[in-house]
Amino acid sequence: MVQTRSNVAPALAARSARIANLIRGAVASSRAGDRGKALEAGSTHESTGEADEAGEFPDVGSQPLYVDLDGSLIASDSLWESLCLLMRRHPSRIAALPFWAVRGRAVLKSRIAALVAPEAGLLPYRAEVMALLGRERARGRPLVLATASHERIARAVAAEVGLFDDVLATTEGRNLKRGSKLEAIRDHSGGRPFAYLGDARADLPIWSAAECAYVVEPSPSLARAVARLGVPTEVVSDAQTVGGRRAFLGALRPHQWAKNGLLFAPIALAQQMGDTGRLGSVFWAFWAFCAVASAGYLFNDMLDIEADRRHPSKRHRPFASGRLSIPLGQVMIVALLTVGFGLALGWVSVAFTGMLGIYLMATLSYSLYLKERLLLDVLVLAGVYTHRILSGGVAADIRVSPWLLVFSVFFFMSLALVKRYVEVRSGVDTKDASHSISRRAYQASDVGLIETMGISSGYVSILVLGLWVNREGVSQYYSRPDALWLMLPLMLYWISRIWFRARRGELLDDPVLFALTDRVSYGIAVGIVLITLVAALGGVGG
Repeated sequence: MVQTRSNVAPALAARSARIANLIRGAVASSRAGDRGKALEAGSTHESTGEADEAGEFPDVGSQPLYVDLDGSLIASDSLWESLCLLMRRHPSRIAALPFWAVRGRAVLKSRIAALVAPEAGLLPYRAEVMALLGRERARGRPLVLATASHERIARAVAAEVGLFDDVLATTEGRNLKRGSKLEAIRDHSGGRPFAYLGDARADLPIWSAAECAYVVEPSPSLARAVARLGVPTEVVSDAQTVGGRRAFLGALRPHQWAKNGLLFAPIALAQQMGDTGRLGSVFWAFWAFCAVASAGYLFNDMLDIEADRRHPSKRHRPFASGRLSIPLGQVMIVALLTVGFGLALGWVSVAFTGMLGIYLMATLSYSLYLKERLLLDVLVLAGVYTHRILSGGVAADIRVSPWLLVFSVFFFMSLALVKRYVEVRSGVDTKDASHSISRRAYQASDVGLIETMGISSGYVSILVLGLWVNREGVSQYYSRPDALWLMLPLMLYWISRIWFRARRGELLDDPVLFALTDRVSYGIAVGIVLITLVAALGGVGG
């Protein structure tokens, strides 16, 4: 059975407990004779082959069941996850990958596994596959983990799951894929009949040689290919399906695109929204930023897979949960960057394209290095907000006021600090004041200092706003500049409220998402827009 270790994170302990419950439930259901569902010709019912005449899946009894790991037992690929870990922990070793690869995939996997390996207890195990293995284990059936993953990873998974009698995996001298895996299974089984559980076309030769086949979440084409083998087949359906529109959109984080609305700040404050040429440039600049920003989010989430899995809410992100594959994510990154820079060059300007490139470099540096550096992380977060404003000015060919830039630095510094404040409050055991946040340079004992700095930054931004309103030059753009003073209490209320919510544990770790789902924030935003219009137009009768 799965053992829950006392020194793991709460999320990992909860995962282990759920797996244990699944197996206990499977044992109970196996005693009731629940055989699950089967597949014939791509539909879910009893399978093809000799068993069809009897209308039942064959009683495989003591036949060993060989189980694939990547995509089958877990809803992810351990090699791709290892590559992401290598990029995060040992980025200098990425240059060595081609030299390892030319010596064969077995050597490549061995070299990577010697440096990094995904933590077995955090992997996204498929619940239905675990339940199936629990039932078969309760019947006394031998279970063997047979995978092309490296032996170090496979044995860690077998130890975590606690159901397997043996492990067949890749070593430096042999890559256990396709024919090699079939040969290893035949040698291990001594030529006796066996069953195999897998999920990919590479498994077709093994299913063809097996007495019966278990197919995990097959595509229609794979289901038809398996049905043509004439082997009794059982489909294992699982809610942890890889791909899908929801996972795709979730990985793009479209709610974060609201940040790119800052590109419109320079043209709006300069009262040039009626200039269709400039407005059109900013419009395309907005979508270019959205595409490049989403590419950055994908890259960041790939590097943060293990850290996200330890987080109570981030563990549901598409890559961390296994709902989106890393190779697909890489294709999405290339496509998004192509679209983003294509829009920038074709519809905005070369200067704006340079600003977009600077933004991309800043976000990549943040993901790879700066995220783990004390204070540099929040300074970069605040800086990329301000960079959006500057980029909007470049796109519209409008000079950005230094007052706006100073205000944005302090205001967004406060939001970056409230994000870290919430993470520190929720992500550590406060009984251990020296415990560090995963991939963060902050400790539980820093909570008070982060709070003080964040509130101070927010209030300084309001002070800067007040000093700007008091300038004589404001009347050049606003016929009733005194109306702008009404923005200050609204801004003071909002920044104070968000920190109160954070301190009470009522704020998500993403203040932008909070603002987009908070009716009070919408009301304050509408109020500020109305105040600005009154100041600009002079009000009724003005």
